[in-house]
Amino acid sequence: MKKVFLIAAMIVATLSVNAQAEPGSLTIQPHVGGSAGMITHADKAPSEIGLDNLERDANGGGMIGVELEYQMTKWLGIAAGANFMQAGTAWKEVVKGDIKYKDLKVETSYLTVPVVANIYLCKGLALKSGVQFGFLMDAKMNRTEEIKKGDVTDKHDTEVKCKDMFNKFDVAIPVGISYEFKVPIVIDLRYNIGLSKVNKDNWYENKSCQSHTCTLTVGYKFKL
Repeated sequence: MKKVFLIAAMIVATLSVNAQAEPGSLTIQPHVGGSAGMITHADKAPSEIGLDNLERDANGGGMIGVELEYQMTKWLGIAAGANFMQAGTAWKEVVKGDIKYKDLKVETSYLTVPVVANIYLCKGLALKSGVQFGFLMDAKMNRTEEIKKGDVTDKHDTEVKCKDMFNKFDVAIPVGISYEFKVPIVIDLRYNIGLSKVNKDNWYENKSCQSHTCTLTVGYKFKL
């Protein structure tokens, strides 16, 4: 994730502003970047080890996809895309008995379909919002167990599939900002506010958890 921010900062420092797409034009933009996800209210891990009252943290991942944009007017564009996006959540390390649990996280993977309106405040600079539909592809729980015996510490890495603990469909509201340069490279920062309950009752019986993700991508825009 730090590398993505560094690349974005270097591009901002070296490129000049873009001439905006003309009304009636259609563009396509492949993009790649990073994501940071967190699942609300998730204070216990979805596994058989019985860890609860955990302190949540963001889970880092990747994102790759493509977006089509139709420039309706000089200041308004409508865009739709398809992305492979990693989300999920993580927790701080915790000690239970003689075992220290580290690198606790749930990694989820979604095929997302965002539809957003781009409102151009000036050349290249756009605010955006809309709706995003997510289709669950995979979910897994990872952890590292450290058991100290005298001067020796045993480590065990475990991966548990937990797709059956998540709902297959998710809806979110993306809000964000993007900047387009002359090359034309586009830097896009979004925060996706989850609306749907992502967990099934075999993880939390009486609690509704939502998936929130922040994404930062770098893309290249082509005219069609």
